[in-house]
Amino acid sequence: MRPSNRATDEMRSIVVETNITKHAQGSCLIKCGDTHVLCTASVEERVPPFMRNSGLGWVTGEYGMLPGATNTRNRREATAGKQSGRTQEIQRLIGRSLRAGVDRVALGERQITVDCDVIQADGGTRCASITGGWIALRLAVNGLMEQGLIKDDPLMGHVAAVSCGIYGGQPVLDLDYAEDSEAGTDANFVMTDSNGLIEIQGSAEGATFSRDEFNALMDLAEKGTAALVAAQKAATS
Repeated sequence: MRPSNRATDEMRSIVVETNITKHAQGSCLIKCGDTHVLCTASVEERVPPFMRNSGLGWVTGEYGMLPGATNTRNRREATAGKQSGRTQEIQRLIGRSLRAGVDRVALGERQITVDCDVIQADGGTRCASITGGWIALRLAVNGLMEQGLIKDDPLMGHVAAVSCGIYGGQPVLDLDYAEDSEAGTDANFVMTDSNGLIEIQGSAEGATFSRDEFNALMDLAEKGTAALVAAQKAATS
């Protein structure tokens, strides 16, 4: 039995509130169970220096965990003068994942920065950040199109992410912290609404896992992604 009493293929509840902030062009608060992430998308009519005069737009991500997000206070990374390796790795993942679903020619030479701030953490914060980040990005792009600044929709499809793992010898979907901290295998799947794979992060925490077990995780990820995409559609329709 899972600590949450969920079935092996059962997602945590997914709740999305949009237009959370006043100034960002797109924003949402996504709640995946007890993991809550505020995602905002901010548009700049310029691109980084290495992209100038390329005719291509740029989408990047930033990630942070607020001090009170976990049961022990996290020190703000700004006070340490640098970001942790974990933070840098996650925000690069967010940027890569969202860019994979963007036609950068259609976006034009502008940059959209998606900021993901974890308010409360209970496992799967990077996955919730990608899923909610796409919603914020969708809302920002909608605004650009309504203003006539973009002619063709640059978003080629939905992008969502979900965690799966081997817990208690069973493949399970959408790990919370209690499971993630004890899982024999932990994996994150970033996918499109057509089940296209963008990125897979997977590792054995104890014993190795088999090809059959990986296939089972892949099947769970497809089911989880479908639920997340449905939530994205409901939030942005």
